[in-house]
Amino acid sequence: MKKSSLLLFLFLMFSTFCFSQSITLKGVVTDNTDYPLESATVYLTSVKDSTLVDYTITNKSGNWEMKIRQVDNPVNLKISFVGLANYSKQYESLTQDIDFGKIVLEDQSTELSEVVIEGEVPPVRIKSDTLEFNAASFKVRPDSNVKTLLEQLPGVVVGSDGKITVNGKEVNQILVNGKPFFDKDGQIALQNLPADMINKVQVTDTKTKKEEVSGEKASGDNASINLTIDEDKNKGLFGKFMAGYGTNDRYETSAIGNYFKDKLRISLLASSNNINSSGFSMDEIFDNMGGGRNVSVYAMDNGGVYINGMMFGGGSGITRSDLFGVNYSDEWAKDFDNTTSYFYNSASTDNDNKTRLETLLTNSDPNDTTDRRNIRESISSTKSDKYAHSIKSEFEIKPDSTSTINFSPKFVKANSKSNNYSSQSTRNQDDILLNESSGDYYSENDNNSFESELEYYKSLRRKGRGFGVSFSNTNNRDDGSNFNNSVTNFYGDEDGDGNPDTPADIRNQVRYSKTSLDNYSAGVYFTEPVTDSLKLTTNFSYESELSVQNRKGFDYDDATGDYTLANDLITNYVSSRTNTVTPGAGIELEKEKYSMRFSGGTAITQFKNFSSYLGTDYSLNKTYLLPDMDAYFRYKFDKSKYLSLYYYYNANFPSAQQVLPVEDLSNALYTSIGNPDLNPSQSNQFYLNFRNYDFSTRSGYGFYSGLTFYKDNIASFTEIDENAKQSTSYTNISGTYDMYLGSYYNKQYKKDAHTFRINAGLSVNFDLNKGFTNQQLYEAENLRFSPRFSLTYEYGELLTITPSYELNYNETKYKNYSINEASNVVHNLNLQTTSYWPKHIVFGNDFGYTYNSNLGSGFKKDFFLWNTSLGYNFYQDKLLFKVKVYDILNQNLGNSRSITATGIYEQQNTVLKRYLMFSLTYKLSKFGAKEKKGGTRMIRF
Repeated sequence: MKKSSLLLFLFLMFSTFCFSQSITLKGVVTDNTDYPLESATVYLTSVKDSTLVDYTITNKSGNWEMKIRQVDNPVNLKISFVGLANYSKQYESLTQDIDFGKIVLEDQSTELSEVVIEGEVPPVRIKSDTLEFNAASFKVRPDSNVKTLLEQLPGVVVGSDGKITVNGKEVNQILVNGKPFFDKDGQIALQNLPADMINKVQVTDTKTKKEEVSGEKASGDNASINLTIDEDKNKGLFGKFMAGYGTNDRYETSAIGNYFKDKLRISLLASSNNINSSGFSMDEIFDNMGGGRNVSVYAMDNGGVYINGMMFGGGSGITRSDLFGVNYSDEWAKDFDNTTSYFYNSASTDNDNKTRLETLLTNSDPNDTTDRRNIRESISSTKSDKYAHSIKSEFEIKPDSTSTINFSPKFVKANSKSNNYSSQSTRNQDDILLNESSGDYYSENDNNSFESELEYYKSLRRKGRGFGVSFSNTNNRDDGSNFNNSVTNFYGDEDGDGNPDTPADIRNQVRYSKTSLDNYSAGVYFTEPVTDSLKLTTNFSYESELSVQNRKGFDYDDATGDYTLANDLITNYVSSRTNTVTPGAGIELEKEKYSMRFSGGTAITQFKNFSSYLGTDYSLNKTYLLPDMDAYFRYKFDKSKYLSLYYYYNANFPSAQQVLPVEDLSNALYTSIGNPDLNPSQSNQFYLNFRNYDFSTRSGYGFYSGLTFYKDNIASFTEIDENAKQSTSYTNISGTYDMYLGSYYNKQYKKDAHTFRINAGLSVNFDLNKGFTNQQLYEAENLRFSPRFSLTYEYGELLTITPSYELNYNETKYKNYSINEASNVVHNLNLQTTSYWPKHIVFGNDFGYTYNSNLGSGFKKDFFLWNTSLGYNFYQDKLLFKVKVYDILNQNLGNSRSITATGIYEQQNTVLKRYLMFSLTYKLSKFGAKEKKGGTRMIRF
């Protein structure tokens, strides 16, 4: 598919979404003294079922405007403002533009006749930059979790991949009463907090720590959700406990318990399983059966999950994992809050791997079309064990009304071990054997790290004037050992005498490595308001980073029976230090409709590198003056329609290994050495995002695009000899780029008990990569094209049906290789059904088909994955007995194909196969009674 066609498709898609027939409603809101009311909530609700149709907010002059689709059914126009009586008026239909003129909100103590106002809480309010939903206004099943509640909120979309968006903005932070619940990611809160605990759902733009403490507007393009707990549910004990056992000795257990009392919150969680799961699933029907479609905490695209820096599952092997966590939050004293989390997790994984790698070779003559490539086929068996402890805390202190201090330390102690046996052989395009090897490999690594962030901000007398100080550090220590007992035979015969030119490489050695990374950064900034909407900023920052790697190698000595013979070829010391001073200044403009910011400065960097290798010391010291720039512009068309533009300049320095002449000979087939002439890689990044959500039609759409140009990009310079042995150095190449485009659309239709939701999306990526193989420049232009579509049908609370389809097309066009292009297509078709009928019975099916078009011989191209679950609720729905079958057809596969700038990579890994699981879940819920503070006040007019 040509790029012009793709761009035309995107334009037509966007144009279609933008076309609609709408009407405009407007007016002005004042109090009974004729004073205009700013930030009053104006909203429309359906008379039939009180569902929210649309909403807006008044500006500084009390004016409001709402563009909606024509409404043929009776609706209520309602206006709410804290401290004043609510306004409500019914209309049989709204089919044309209306100017409602001045609407006066009376004081709540005013006595009028015949009209009754009952202290109604509006379903949605806007407070400054916060969008607030009243949870009680949205109906969910009594046993629902927070995720289910979010799915009912207008503008909120929970995707099949677990990502949450609000009005098109991706949510990257979820808090409970303003504090992290184990982590700011918030997935544990979504899965385990009951929906009926929630009082308000507050949505704001995600801010950096500097923006939080200084009260600045968010400069990023993500959203945050804060869940506030209902007062009568903020004192009590609740939790969920599950245990299951199945065929093939498969098992899973998980438990989470919570104790809330006012501002004190203590939560415990634990899990253990051998089904590639974190133990906490977003899906209460299918739990942790996965399959690459069921998303859990920190989910990755391949179905794996990250917790505490550790990956579980992901299609590479079968993992047994154990996890334990504690989360604590409380106010120790007035204006002194603390949140602390502790995690322990361990994982043991077994995996058998089969790989086929085609390495493409360049042609020295552009007219030479001879096929040149090396094909490596390998098999391996790996067993790995790892564990990690981490403690993360956050302290917030307000010494006075104008000052804020935030301190966030984190400690991690981890260990990993890996045993691997592998064998491989490499042949050329004519099936001539070039090399083969086999060996046993063992590695172990201990890691200790500490990192922290400190932010202090002080507001000065004039509004908007203030200064801040920040400090952060990262200290990381790794102590590792790598044992290598292998034999590699080379068969290249350049001289044609019938004998290999290179002797066999036989190793029985160990290399001990001690590495450290110490990074410290500090900064100070000052903000000065020029007008109410214009601010100037000045800043000064200093950053120092030191990385050290000390490696010592030894060969096995038969005489001593130990690794005691020093091996200088795999012994070296390298260090790299960067010291950067950056003075800068910026300007910020904040208007009602738009905002913009530009900041710039000069980064002055001392780049110092040192190595000691084979008795020779080498130093490389350089000084660089580079720009430091970023900018953004955001335009607000209305309450939910935004256009955002961003620009960033980045400079990345090469590592010590890339610039120092130290040869890495630890692998018999792959060696590398640095290039002292390397320059820093520089990039200019541009990003655009447009989004819109129409509450009146429950439809939303948007598009986004990004472009990055690289100057002096660090690329590989690889020589491949007649034995297929690769020797790599590095060079700078300009003219490469990354580009992506995307769009999405979602729509909801609702009539009586029937609800339809449509979700569609498209993403397109263009990349241009360059490098050198055998001193010849190659180019690889990659296109990735991925449309996706899903439809959800709900019949009340009884039935949900969700079919979905996704296509992933990957094509790479090459220059100066014997092949012109390579491509791959993956089709994913899925159908999920969930039934809540008859009462107390939950029945779910997850049926999927995957087809991978261009997998080579020996790799199966397609498979069906069918999971099913049948549950029964009893004992007042506190107990759930469930029977689940994973991979009913026993066809699950771990095959994949990747196309890179230098080759084509295919592999097959061990995956979970069919198992039957029986489980029992118990839900505990015990809350204190709400104290009565007087009866409900009713005001009669």
